[in-house]
Amino acid sequence: MTFKKLTPNLVVRDVAASLNFYRNILGFDLGFTVPDQTPYVFGSVTSGSVEIFFNEHAAVAAEYPELGAKPIGGSLTLYIEVEGIAELHAKLQQHGVKITMPMKDQFYGMREFAFEAPEGWVVTFAERIEK
Repeated sequence: MTFKKLTPNLVVRDVAASLNFYRNILGFDLGFTVPDQTPYVFGSVTSGSVEIFFNEHAAVAAEYPELGAKPIGGSLTLYIEVEGIAELHAKLQQHGVKITMPMKDQFYGMREFAFEAPEGWVVTFAERIEK
């Protein structure tokens, strides 16, 4: 058996707003949406090998009642390795995004910071520190 890919599927209140944030602020590309026009029940963004799904809360609740009853923006965090972390940090600050962990160099050789996305998900960006 071989695992080939992991794609987080985030439950959100507003798929279009999540797509706009990840595309317009973070620079992701649009993957696809369901349906093709708003209001969306599903959408995705991509950047290189990174892909994130956004699933509308009411649609999730209809298929998975227990999951739909849980709060959005739960205990999952995303950890994304990037190049150009200082530029991303500055861009998020310019847009007034809530930084939840300030930029810092970690003992394991990564420079990181974390922020809160519009639906409450915490995202950490990390860049390997060149020696």
